[in-house]
Order: sequence, then C-alpha cells, then structure tokens
Amino acid sequence: MKKKIIIILLCTLCFLSSGCTKDESLKKLPKPEVTEGIRGEQFGIDQNINEKTIDQYLHRSDSVYRDMRMLEDPGNYEAIGGDAYLSGFVEGFEAVPFPLIVNVTGLPEEVGNTYTGKTLYTLTEDGKYQANYEESKEILEYYFPKDKNIFLMCGGGGYAGMMKTMLIELGWDKDKIYNVGGYWYYEGEYNVPVKKENKDGSISYDFWKVTYHDIDFELLHEVEK
Repeated sequence: MKKKIIIILLCTLCFLSSGCTKDESLKKLPKPEVTEGIRGEQFGIDQNINEKTIDQYLHRSDSVYRDMRMLEDPGNYEAIGGDAYLSGFVEGFEAVPFPLIVNVTGLPEEVGNTYTGKTLYTLTEDGKYQANYEESKEILEYYFPKDKNIFLMCGGGGYAGMMKTMLIELGWDKDKIYNVGGYWYYEGEYNVPVKKENKDGSISYDFWKVTYHDIDFELLHEVEK
C-alpha cells in the first residue's frame, strides 16, 4: 500500500513540475488573418480558423464561442441561399443575436431588413457606437470577455464580421477575435442540427437545443441623451 502511495505522489510531482496544466497544454492559436477574395473583403472571415478548421479549436478553456444569429431572423436569408432560422450550430457555440446588440446596416438588398427594435448600441452615421443603456458595456463584456479568445460565427459570416469590427472599435484586442465564417458551410464533426423534417413532411425546429442569450430591454436603464 505504501509503495502505491509513493508512486502516485511521484507521478503527481512529475506532472506538476513539468508545467503541463490543462490550460498550458492548449494548442497555440494563429493570429487572426483575413482570407483573400470575397470572403475576406466582404465578410472578414479568417484564413486559418474557419468553417473547415474550427473543429481543431473547439472546447478550449481560454476561449468563448458565439453564434450571432437570431432564432428567427426577419430578414429573407433564403433569397441568398441561406436560412432565416437558426437551423443548426456547431457544438459549444452559444447564440448571442447580433441584431439585438446594434442596428444592422449593409445587408444584401435581397435580404431586406432584419430586426429593427431596441438595441444595446446604435451605429451612428459617422461610424461610432453609441450606448443606448447604462448596462450596454457591461453586457457586452459579459458575453465577449476581453481575457478570452473570441470565436464568432453566424449563417454566412456577415453578422460575425460586423461583431468583430464593433468589438475592435470599442477597444477589444483584435488578435483575440476570430470570424470563423458561416454555419451554412460547415461540414465538420460537431454539427448540432436544429431543423428537422417530420414524418408528415412538415419542417420544425428544435430550438430547445440552442443556448440562446436574449436581452430583456425592459430591465435596462436607458441613457439620457
């Protein structure tokens, strides 16, 4: 019995002295680097960590994973080959709907308008982000902690790119934020389907699978202007 205890203690000391803690053994991340072509120019999708490679970077304790879609977006995303519904997501991603964070601009003409209700911030005509509530910054820092790597995804890459631009403009470290692209193009091993076809041929959505962070604006305090 004493021999077993000694062996266990020696193994523990060896592990600690090697410095191989869970966090320190994480694979080093490449710096964010926008890809070439329209995916980079229009959406700002990352070249190294995107729909094709994200599986290698999931489930990290030093990172958060945010899907920027609404459960049901008022925009007509079917017109550009997408889905207005959150039809599925990559395991580990939590939904924080971008249209509730700031008013959306620059959508393709075919999509039309998305949600136009209350938002945490307003993007002004001169490109500034103006807080609409006293709690706006606190909420943003809660969902997008500055001490973590932030992986952003949406349907096609647009909302994720807009969210990255906003965070950087508001002081977040650009080297910690990755726009990993669109769920519509994901073919990895960690797909969590939400959309399903029923036996009668109808379509339904298992939204109960989604960790969805809604924002109750009635509980917030508006900034006096």
